Amino acid sequence: MPLLAIENLAVSFETDEGIVDVIDGVSIDLAEGETLGLVGESGCGKSVTALTVMGLLPKPAGRVVGGAIHFDGRDITSLTSEELSTIRGRDIAMIFQEPMTALNPVHRVGNQLAESYRLHHPEASKAEIREESLKLMDHVGIPAAEQRLDEYPHQLSGGMRQRVMIAMALSSKPRVLIADEPTTALDVTIQAQILELLRDLQNEYGMAIVFITHDLGVIAELASRVVVMYAGRVAEAAPVDALFASPKHPYAQGLLASIPRLDSEPKSLLPTIPGVVPRIEDLPDGCRFSNRCAHARDACWTDKPAIESVATDRTVACLRWRELEQQAAASA
Repeated sequence: MPLLAIENLAVSFETDEGIVDVIDGVSIDLAEGETLGLVGESGCGKSVTALTVMGLLPKPAGRVVGGAIHFDGRDITSLTSEELSTIRGRDIAMIFQEPMTALNPVHRVGNQLAESYRLHHPEASKAEIREESLKLMDHVGIPAAEQRLDEYPHQLSGGMRQRVMIAMALSSKPRVLIADEPTTALDVTIQAQILELLRDLQNEYGMAIVFITHDLGVIAELASRVVVMYAGRVAEAAPVDALFASPKHPYAQGLLASIPRLDSEPKSLLPTIPGVVPRIEDLPDGCRFSNRCAHARDACWTDKPAIESVATDRTVACLRWRELEQQAAASA
């Protein structure tokens, strides 16, 4: 049984233009100790899925309208706020995308780390919390930890702020860590350090990680399995090696084709996916990628593709994937 199982999840938001379905039938499994990559362009539903798991959907606009989220065999969508608070932060923790907005700018770093620790260790004294905060800061590689505890977020670099967020998330030794694009605003060198830190901490704590990003290069380095999302649905799910070797969904193919390659012709334009994602209010009834897909047929616009099993631990949601694969094999 998976540690975390999202089953046919549906999330809607109430807007000025009416109710819109933001997440539609998303199913994702996460095993104990696994690193799962969740990829897709901005607005595809990655962060909303994560916030739903954490019980942090904006209220009253956002609500779960279908499906279930099982953590350790327990459906957390049916829990009360009080019951969910015993899981959120303790068993399932989250690192947010931009630490400068996630951290409170008017409170010292040490106070914010202490608050996170005290929430799950209410019996701890101030001295114990200070000591544990220093250990956490040291553990995530922040130099001069005692000095940094007394500083404000704006006094830290972007990499240090992200390390503080990681320390806060690890204060309760969670079993699942959701990292929502934690390296987006960092330069390449700091990004590599954060990825290495997460890998080392995972090996030490044995936690499972959901790594949300739009960067397939990061996924190739960190994850063992990847879920590709598009416009609130899962397009393809596969082991990382299998997806990179042979993507099945046209959207996944487009994403991989757009990655720069060493053997590409110098100064040539990168392949791009034409068009733009439709507004959430204007999504087609069928495949949501149909308006941008070079292989779309009439049925693609009207018929919602079922999630089909391609192989063990691999699924795709495309009406024509078998046909396209046969055509590619015939022309090879």
